[in-house]
Amino acid sequence: MVREQRLAEVFVELADTLVEEFDVVDLLQTLTERCVELVDTDAAGLMLDDQRGNLRLVAHTHESARLLELFELQQQEGPCLDCFATGQVIANIDLTTATDRWPVFTRAAREVGFDTSHAVPLRLRRQVIGALNLFTTGQRPLDDNDLAVAQGLADIATIGLLHQRAVHDQVTLSEQLQTALHSRILIEQAKGVLSAQAGTGVGSAFSLMRTHARRTGQPLTTVADAIIAGHLDAAALQQAAASFEDLRST
Repeated sequence: MVREQRLAEVFVELADTLVEEFDVVDLLQTLTERCVELVDTDAAGLMLDDQRGNLRLVAHTHESARLLELFELQQQEGPCLDCFATGQVIANIDLTTATDRWPVFTRAAREVGFDTSHAVPLRLRRQVIGALNLFTTGQRPLDDNDLAVAQGLADIATIGLLHQRAVHDQVTLSEQLQTALHSRILIEQAKGVLSAQAGTGVGSAFSLMRTHARRTGQPLTTVADAIIAGHLDAAALQQAAASFEDLRST
C-alpha cells in the first residue's frame, strides 16, 4: 500500500477517535504507533504538559523508548524537552555527535540502540502542550515529507485535546491531562499484572488489554481497573480473544 493511501486511512482512524468522551490515552497511543509506521522510525514516545510546568510520559511504542523518555525527564536533558520549550521541530539529530548538546541523554540513547532522534511539538499556534519523540537505529534521516507527516499527526492529537476543552467548558485541559496521566499509571500497572500472569512481555500484555477494550467498547482505564482488582485476568482475556476469532472465522 502506498504511503499516501495509508496516511489517508490513518487520518480517518485518528479523526474517528475524536468523539465525545474520547479515550485520550488510546488516541495518543495510536498516534505514536502510526507515526512510527508512516515515517520509518523504530520507536516513539509522547510527553504531555501536566499544566504545572512538567512534562509527563503518556504514550510509547517500545519499552526501550519508555525507559529512555523517563530517563530524559529525570535528567531534564534531551530533544523532547527542548522541542517542548521552543515549540520547534528538532530533526535528524545524530546521537553519535550530539554529546556536547545532551551528553547524558545521548549516551543513554545509544546504550539502548538508538542512533538518531527527532522531536515534533504538539502545538496549536503558540500553545504547546507536549512533544513527540521519534527514534531510529542507524543513520536514517527523515526528509521534509516525513517530518510533515509526523507534524500532521501530532497536530491532530493537539487539536483533539484542545477541542475537547472547548466543547466541555467545565473540564479544563489541566484536569484532562491529569486524567490521562493517571490512566497511564493504571495501565502500566495492569500491563505488569497481565505480563506476570501470562508469562509474556509487557508489549504483548498491553496488546491483549487494548484489543479487549476496543472489542468490548470499554475505555482502557476500565479494563485496567478490572485487571488490577482481579475481576479480569490473562486467561479470561485470552479465552475471550480466542472466542472472538472463532466467531470471525465462522
